[in-house]
Amino acid sequence: MRTLLLLAALLCALPLRAASDITPLELVQDTSSRMLAALRDEREAIRKDRSRLYELVSTIVLPYFDFERMSQWVLGRNWRTATPDQRTRFVEQFRNLLVRTYGTALADYADQKIIYLPFAGDMHAPTVKVRTEIEQGGSTIPISYSMYRSNDGWKVYDVAISGVSLVTNYRSSFNNIIRDEGIDSLIRQLAEKNKS
Repeated sequence: MRTLLLLAALLCALPLRAASDITPLELVQDTSSRMLAALRDEREAIRKDRSRLYELVSTIVLPYFDFERMSQWVLGRNWRTATPDQRTRFVEQFRNLLVRTYGTALADYADQKIIYLPFAGDMHAPTVKVRTEIEQGGSTIPISYSMYRSNDGWKVYDVAISGVSLVTNYRSSFNNIIRDEGIDSLIRQLAEKNKS
């Protein structure tokens, strides 16, 4: 699973070009190159201190994933009944969870080959899917990124690995916790997991 999450983290390193000048496919290609270069350059520092990796992921990832939109989709109807404070705390802890998950995947990156599939959508559509594959052990793992055009450029709101949506996967497990223990318990559990 760590390798599967690698590409999700790679996408998050937006290129230095203006957001309006880049297509979604170029975004994926450019971000992968930048993230892989950062991994190579900082390998020794990351090996000595894992928090350096989380700092890099936070700096690169946070501005370009729409964590609030992802949080709304993950919580589903529970988002509507949550208080503003609960929403804010959930978004923060969910963001931290993803940063740590991506960081763990990046730490174990073993130079798998990334294949960028031809873009089949309409570049002017409000939402698009960018498809990639990771070559691993003689097979490929499909990873697609659901993105939308925001006022700040393209943003990721979901990642599907082998056809399984990150948002849908978390929604199922989080809704079970909310149903049994409440949203405050979920937020508390995420905070504890993020500290460990």
